[in-house]
Amino acid sequence: MTIKLVAVDIDGTLITDDRKITPDVYEAVQEAKKQGVKVVIATGRPIAGVQELLNELNLKEPGDYVITFNGALVQDTSSGKDIVKDAMTYEDYLEIEYLSRQLGVHMHAITKEGIYTANRNIGKYTIHEATLVDMPVFYRTPEEMTDKEIVKIMMIDEPEILDEAIAKIPKEFYDKYTIVKSKPFYLELMNKSASKGSAIVHLAEKMGIAMEQTMAIGDEENDRAMLEVVGTPVVMENGVDSVKALAKHITKSNNESGVAHAIREWVLN
Repeated sequence: MTIKLVAVDIDGTLITDDRKITPDVYEAVQEAKKQGVKVVIATGRPIAGVQELLNELNLKEPGDYVITFNGALVQDTSSGKDIVKDAMTYEDYLEIEYLSRQLGVHMHAITKEGIYTANRNIGKYTIHEATLVDMPVFYRTPEEMTDKEIVKIMMIDEPEILDEAIAKIPKEFYDKYTIVKSKPFYLELMNKSASKGSAIVHLAEKMGIAMEQTMAIGDEENDRAMLEVVGTPVVMENGVDSVKALAKHITKSNNESGVAHAIREWVLN
């Protein structure tokens, strides 16, 4: 069946390890657009960390959409209008902030405007995330977070520290929140309704596209939800084994223009 919508992860998928879009990937995306295929970036990043890529790929025209915060926010890229927004409550923030202190891991919360941490000694992975997504970092006590519209919360720490903490997270947190590990040093917590998969289902319905006509391309555990719902799940050669098991196709690595290969091989042919 003809593919009409392609959802593409960013880090480890769309861009190379040095954070570039290869000419081959750019050309493949433009070829898909010319054939009427909707290319939608689907990322854990906040919207500020995606704007440059949307501009570079000409994905800010009327009818273009972007999925950010791992599906918690879906926007019309030409107008900036929110299509889906599954925010978290202040009570959610307090509960997760307290848990992070019990587990001994760094944590920060993200809004559309910035990254907020209650750690006076700001963790290096908070700084890494701020640099990656081009967002400011603010120190705020939990009491100062009451008026913030939080879209995503992240536990961030050294991989071995984070893994030890993850093993101690009570089951009720998994029942209450969407929890995904996006990098060895990132664990992301969101509104239970939020996922890349639910966002793609919503967009497909909005555009009148059958799920059998959708493709997703990813590499990490936070891509699992979208790979599970689309008709054609594609995983990068550099992807983790747990998501490779979901793939209908394995494409080339992110450094070898794997997204371009996937589009040309399974969308444009």
